Amino acid sequence: MKGIILAGGTGSRLFPATIAISKQLLPIYDKPLIYYPLSILMLAKIKDILIICRPNDRSAFETLLSDGSQLGIKITYANQDQPRGLADAFIVGKKFIGNHNVCLILGDNIFYGHDFTIQLSKAIKRKHGASVFCYAVSNPKEFGILKLDKNLKPKSIAEKPKKPKSNLAITGLYFFDKNVVKIAENIKPSRRGELEITDVIKAYLRRKKLHAELLGRGFAWLDTGTHESMLSAGKFVETIEQRQGFKISCIEEIALNNKWIKKEKMKLAIKKNKNSNYGKYLSKVYNNFANKKN
Repeated sequence: MKGIILAGGTGSRLFPATIAISKQLLPIYDKPLIYYPLSILMLAKIKDILIICRPNDRSAFETLLSDGSQLGIKITYANQDQPRGLADAFIVGKKFIGNHNVCLILGDNIFYGHDFTIQLSKAIKRKHGASVFCYAVSNPKEFGILKLDKNLKPKSIAEKPKKPKSNLAITGLYFFDKNVVKIAENIKPSRRGELEITDVIKAYLRRKKLHAELLGRGFAWLDTGTHESMLSAGKFVETIEQRQGFKISCIEEIALNNKWIKKEKMKLAIKKNKNSNYGKYLSKVYNNFANKKN
């Protein structure tokens, strides 16, 4: 399976903060926002990743993440010159996807919760159809909403409904089989002129090939589309990290635990970040890992 991080768009709701820099490069507490979705793909054991971004942001992403070899993964980049909807990611990434299944995650989404890897694994093991991750929200009129039947099977989808039939929002994490490219190429732009991910999901629903993973009450899904939500996300990450002593979305730690990198590359990451608390944490992770090996 391959992975795509959609990090395009103008981030206009965050102007002037994002006039000169991509939203996904802004910090959420102690690390760039893009670390969070990247970590989810890595937790899902996806090693071949495409980052879709604006042409003028590409060099900054390459400076930050390079080709991914320092993490034991492969990162490539593709340009999206203008926002054409979330489903456009499959058209931009058509050659990258090829004949593979694909996971799409939005570059401004943060997921955190116990046993999340178990649900990720369930979605990956499904070779056919699509899987969406849903989360209960208090304001369903502002999201794409999924209604389930009595057997917890997807029944209907509505985009920002005036009269919501449920409170289950579809988050920015999606798993699709290889047919997604053809489906995306055949949907029509919405009234706002964009290719909507909701229309792609509806196509799988009509074929009875849509699955839903429910994120429970103890889970956190954060969408960082506004200044307020970015600040809240940063405070959330700070609270968890300071209380538990573990870092959320530490991509080097995940790579080490996945056995994708050896101690030499971990040492390079520690050296690169040596003047920050992030670097100190990497050093602690490395020492703990070395002690376990001994």
